[in-house]
This record gives sequence, structure tokens and C-alpha cells, in this order.
Amino acid sequence: MLKKVKAEDAIGMVLGHDVTKVVPGKFKGPAFRRGHIIEKEDIAALLSIGKEHVYVVELEEGEIHEEEAALRIARAISDSRIEISAPREGRVNLKAATAGLLKIDTDLLRKINSLGDIVVVTLHNNTVCHSGTVLAATKIIPLFTTEAKICEVETIGRNDGKTIKLVPIEKNRVGLVITGNEIFKGRIEDKFGDVMKGKIGALGSIINGHSIVPDDADLIAQAIIDMKRKGSEVIVVCGGLSIDPDDCTVEGVRKSGAHIVSYGAPVMPGAMFLFAVHNNTPILGAPAAVIYNPATIFDLILPRVLAGEMISREDIVELGHGGLCLNCENCSFPVCPFGK
Repeated sequence: MLKKVKAEDAIGMVLGHDVTKVVPGKFKGPAFRRGHIIEKEDIAALLSIGKEHVYVVELEEGEIHEEEAALRIARAISDSRIEISAPREGRVNLKAATAGLLKIDTDLLRKINSLGDIVVVTLHNNTVCHSGTVLAATKIIPLFTTEAKICEVETIGRNDGKTIKLVPIEKNRVGLVITGNEIFKGRIEDKFGDVMKGKIGALGSIINGHSIVPDDADLIAQAIIDMKRKGSEVIVVCGGLSIDPDDCTVEGVRKSGAHIVSYGAPVMPGAMFLFAVHNNTPILGAPAAVIYNPATIFDLILPRVLAGEMISREDIVELGHGGLCLNCENCSFPVCPFGK
């Protein structure tokens, strides 16, 4: 256990917690770390930051200090693609060892946070992360907890799986089909191509085919089939997804032989999004909103598809909670979609 003693009486004892020093606007961090053997010259420094008493270590059998507890929790909840930092003020960070898509088992997260004493906080599920991104953090609320409580977290990790995982975003060949008479006939310049090249390239994939077709369902269907023949592992169809009489992309996707999983989504911008599957090849229908908005539903779904996830109707329905983009000024996507 931890024993509270006067600072003056703690000389020669082992400090049982980090002692934080705050200098407004300049510094916040530990003045002394847990495990430090308190010396006579430390007393003045402790008193100067308002620490007339300190906790020293006197752990009883079955008790665990906050730093050991946080490390064991972090190891129990994370997979092999996640790095664990050294404890700092009782907190341990979990960082991405490589780029990938963050997957959080929210049921397990809720279960662990319901145990008491233990806190695990994470980024939003399905966040695109880079190497070094802090994905989560954990600590315990008291300065020490019971061995039994930490063992319970470790049992959850062994029996139920990891709460926090990092899934690789694979390099895919993406076929791009752009629809619209106005683009096909040269009345306006195509804007979809550059936007898609940027979004797809940023996730490590390549465009292996690019065609522009008029508003003709049969020609759209043939373009999709041609992209499959070229070896496209994912197909993106841009434009023609509104209810205007000239728009026939949905019909073209259907005529290609694809199964439409969802047309329309509870996300704004991008509510006219389409998701379909053609013999295990995902087809993403990108509405015109992708040209004008830095973040749309397309940016929520594309990383998951490139990570090998097959999207269901239920997955899209669930996006309604949090699916309203705030169109933040100077949006610096991809940090948000739509974690705010």
C-alpha cells in the first residue's frame, strides 16, 4: 500500500507516485518520479510546489502500483502492431507501430471501463492512423489497485480478443469510372479524376484504369466490367447518383451484374453514396459532394474497403450517429472523418 507521510519525514523512503510540477505557460511534468529515493535536498523543492505530504511505497500482498497496472492493461488490450510507451504520471500511451486502420472492439472497451479503477480511452473506431499516432491511453484512477482487477483485464484479452487492433491498409488496384454527358462531351472539365487520385494515393493504392463514359446505363455497366477484366480489386464510380432524369449510374451498376448493398446513406455530405459488390469486387459510388467537400462518406468507407473489410448495409446504417460533418473551417482531413 501507499503510506502518507510528511515530506520532512520521507528522507530515505521510496516515492510511490510521480510528483507533478506546473509552471503556468511554461512547464507541466514530473518534478520527481515514482521510485525516487527522497533525499534531504529534495524537501525544499517538494515544499515549494505545495507538497507537504507524499506517498511512499508500502505495498501489501496483492496490490499493484499504477505504473505496473497501466503497462499490464496496455499489453492485455493491444495487438502486435501497437507500441506501448513507458509510464508517465501513471499513464501509458498506445502508439501505432505502422500505418493502418484502427479497429476498436467497443463492447470490450465498455466492459473494461466498467470494471472500476481502470480507464482506457481511444480514438474513434476506423480512424486512419500513421506510424507514431497515439491510438489510446490507459491508467488507473487510484495510485494502486488489486492484482485481481488487472488479472480480470488480462483474462478478457486472452478469452475475448484484443480491444484495440491496427489493421493494415493494403495496396489495391482501383478502377475509376467517371460518368456524365457534360464531362464525356467536353462541356466541363473533369474534377473527379484528380480528387480520386489524391484520396486513393494517400492510402497507398493506385488507379489502374480510368474511363469517362456518358449517361448511358449500358455503357456504364460495360465500363465496370472492363475494369474488372483489367484486374481492378476495387472500382469507384463517380457522378450520376442523384435522382435527376439524366442520372443513370445506379442502373448501370445494377446492369453490370453487381448486387447493390446500399444506395443512400445517413451521412452528410455524401448522402447519395452507393455501395455494391460485383463477384466480391467492391464498387463505391461517389456522389458529386466529393468534389466540393474535403471529407464525405467516401472517406469513411474507402479505408475500410482497402483494409479488406466487406461493408454491409448495417455498417452504413450505423454511420448515422456521428455522420453529420461540421464542415470545419480549414478542414485538415484525414484527421477527422468524422471524429471531430
